[in-house]
Amino acid sequence: MSQFSRHTTEDLAAFLAAVDGARPLRKPDRVSLDGPKPSPRPRQREMDEAAVLGELLQGAVAIDDWLDLGGADSFLRCGVPRGVLRDLRRGRWSIQDHIDLHGLNRQQAHAEVARFVAEARSTGKRCLRIVHGRGHGSPGREAILRQLVKTWLGRHRDVLAFCHAPPSDGGDGALWVLLKAGRR
Repeated sequence: MSQFSRHTTEDLAAFLAAVDGARPLRKPDRVSLDGPKPSPRPRQREMDEAAVLGELLQGAVAIDDWLDLGGADSFLRCGVPRGVLRDLRRGRWSIQDHIDLHGLNRQQAHAEVARFVAEARSTGKRCLRIVHGRGHGSPGREAILRQLVKTWLGRHRDVLAFCHAPPSDGGDGALWVLLKAGRR
């Protein structure tokens, strides 16, 4: 039994008599000058990414760094520490946006990748997933877009690194891409 159900009809009548004739307060004739609130910033993610970069620049070179040199399935821009690619492969960067190129031809895919990277860069997104597919729908079942996307990304000045996604996130049919940090 709640505390409100114990009240009698006499209590209700007494309350109604007490508030009889009450009027709502008048609204003030003033303008509120509060500006729009700023959009929230993902401060924890920014701190995590800064910590990762700090570790990469100051940490010792591990044997994994020498083994993760890249190969044909990954890319690391010259001058970028190898640990960046290692951390990208290990999922230390959170995917902030993705695009799926299934069903697009070469020209359409190239335009979409260029637009996607430019938009991500302008909005401050650093880690992306590009799904290019495995080529099962292509003539001869060749993964044409897979190689083209890698070539386009390798030539893009804002791309620091890329690697194939793990099987749970697209495997050979997708790339994880890390972009340069935007100017603030």
